[in-house]
Amino acid sequence: MPTSARSGGGARRRPLTKADFESLSEFRYQLRRFLRFSEDAAQREGLTPLQYQLLLHVKGYPGRAWATVGELAERLQTQQHGVVALLSRCETAGLVTRSAGDTDRRQVHVRLTGAGEASLHRLAEQHRAELESLSAVFQVAHITAYNDRG
Repeated sequence: MPTSARSGGGARRRPLTKADFESLSEFRYQLRRFLRFSEDAAQREGLTPLQYQLLLHVKGYPGRAWATVGELAERLQTQQHGVVALLSRCETAGLVTRSAGDTDRRQVHVRLTGAGEASLHRLAEQHRAELESLSAVFQVAHITAYNDRG
């Protein structure tokens, strides 16, 4: 994204204050604490952090119960060939299945298995509790997204 788009179209802003730096520092610190919590929780569940993220993105893909390899690559901010390798490991572990798309057989649909769903739900409950504990530090849109929404 161009610098001007990130900075509000080049509008002049007030100089950063010590309080701004303290706020940014605190946010980054709490964000890193959350990410460390997430990494540790996934490993306790027997998953890598990337496996957990993949399961989350399949289950959390808007509007349907599956996602494509390309969509998962976008969500994970990585290359499609890396997602294919990750999917192979998840499939071997019994966490996901892959199938050809109904209308475009070249498209691969990724779905969670029962075991993948169970692991994801255990981890999501832990993550929701951790996010709620951090609510005073930063706001997360729709923190109740893990509630029983199928």
